[in-house]
Amino acid sequence: MKYKNLIISIFLSSIFLFPLYLVFINSFKFENDIINNPASFPELLTLSNYYNIFIKSNDLLSSSLTNSLLFTSLSIIFVLIFSSMLAFSIKFLSKKIKNLIFIFLLLGLILPTPIILIPVFTILKYIKLNNTFLGLILFFAAYYLPFGTLVFRGFMKNIPKEMLEASFIDGANFFVCYYKIVLPILKPAAASVVIITGTWVWNDFLNPLILLGPLEGTTVTVGLYRMVGQYSINFGELFAFMVLISLPVIIGYLFLQKYFIEGLLAGSSK
Repeated sequence: MKYKNLIISIFLSSIFLFPLYLVFINSFKFENDIINNPASFPELLTLSNYYNIFIKSNDLLSSSLTNSLLFTSLSIIFVLIFSSMLAFSIKFLSKKIKNLIFIFLLLGLILPTPIILIPVFTILKYIKLNNTFLGLILFFAAYYLPFGTLVFRGFMKNIPKEMLEASFIDGANFFVCYYKIVLPILKPAAASVVIITGTWVWNDFLNPLILLGPLEGTTVTVGLYRMVGQYSINFGELFAFMVLISLPVIIGYLFLQKYFIEGLLAGSSK
């Protein structure tokens, strides 16, 4: 049984790791080597693909990374602030109202993006925020607000209601209690929300393509799409671009993995 689980784990890991191996290895190959032997280790390593991305891509990489970092960072900040405050507010409501809000939050999670894209675009156009950075950021913040609220709601159960009521009796208002007592306890949950929401926003392709428009800038996923030519594709540069745009997500996870694992363990112990 022990070896069976080990074999299954290795097999499942290889399914996820093999595509990453292909992307990384082929980013250091010449075009002919990629086409002839895509899975083999390169006989001669080259950095020409990365050189072309930095020098000859007409600032596609820099603009894509800058825009995606902006969208992702601001979206995460909005989601963290409003979802944690909403979860904190829900804690003081009656059970009936809590369940009603919980149903609305679940509805927000199960609705796929393509279903709401047309209404969202219509609303943004009405308030003159279509094809703007702010409009896209507000959409991301609103769309992932239910997820963040549900995550924080689970961690709020660890905070005794009596402790919060005692702080109110001592003269602390809502914001002081939220900042001094609640936020420090929610660090593991916040790390989980940052990593998961950040990955979703970073990897999103359809929403930036539709809501931002082709003339107002690009994100890393849209930039990757633009690298695919109509009649030809430079696979080496394409793989190099994939490696570079994956680095911020990997670095972010390495910095937050301690709190992320704490959040998973805390969630599994409930």
